[in-house]
Amino acid sequence: MAAHVAIILLAAGASRRMRGRDKLLEDVGKKPLLRRVAEIALASAASEVIVVLGARSDARRDALEGLAVRTAINHQWQSGMSSSIQTGIEALTNSTDAVLILLGDMPDVGTGLINRMIVSFDPGNGIDIVRPVSASGSTGNPILFGRKFFPALRELTGDVG
Repeated sequence: MAAHVAIILLAAGASRRMRGRDKLLEDVGKKPLLRRVAEIALASAASEVIVVLGARSDARRDALEGLAVRTAINHQWQSGMSSSIQTGIEALTNSTDAVLILLGDMPDVGTGLINRMIVSFDPGNGIDIVRPVSASGSTGNPILFGRKFFPALRELTGDVG
């Protein structure tokens, strides 16, 4: 039986470095960046997509209109990424085996990569964390965590993932 893997799409930040503009609403391929990333997530083998909103929630929710995503509101978004991860973890169903944490500003992460990560998840063989690694050996995002890490993810603090 296939694992139930949910995607938590982080989209709660304030885009402080954008000088008043909202990075997640900028056009990428004739659509808002957030919508583009959500569509990539939805086209994957993930069981569901949960978008964590915080700052500018109304405009970002509008950008997702018509998409089969669930939203969760991070009321503590100012405290950083950890609170968004916690909000997403709390929104998961009891049947969720793993979560793939995807940043809302990564339009070049394709469905193929997400699907390879989901297929690679194999807790029976000790593969409870899956993340991409470059040819030079550096790791990056997104990252997939098995259920056994949910308690630790709930304990994160500050602006770290």
